[in-house]
Amino acid sequence: MKENHRLIISNSAKERVISERKKQHNENLNLRIIVEGGGCSGFRYIFDWDDNINKEEDIIFDNAVVTDNFSLEIIQNSEIDYVSGIMGSDFKIKNPNAKSGCGCGESFSI
Repeated sequence: MKENHRLIISNSAKERVISERKKQHNENLNLRIIVEGGGCSGFRYIFDWDDNINKEEDIIFDNAVVTDNFSLEIIQNSEIDYVSGIMGSDFKIKNPNAKSGCGCGESFSI
């Protein structure tokens, strides 16, 4: 982990990663979080399953979540959670660096 950078990974998020590893029979699988420009507020999160780690660009947190240096600058100190509700289940990010979000909840600004 890079000095002074961190992500908080909830137990439910870790459990979801472990479940997906078992389902796909791949112990190297991690949740990848990418932040890219787009959406109505300027940035958006992309969640994907990935078993490839770029040792120069990627940072792994709690042996469950991986992100690149650019994305980490935007989501540092965020909490990654997995929530279930009436509308389904999904990963959510509580990002203290986000200043505002769009009405649909898909994008944010910093």
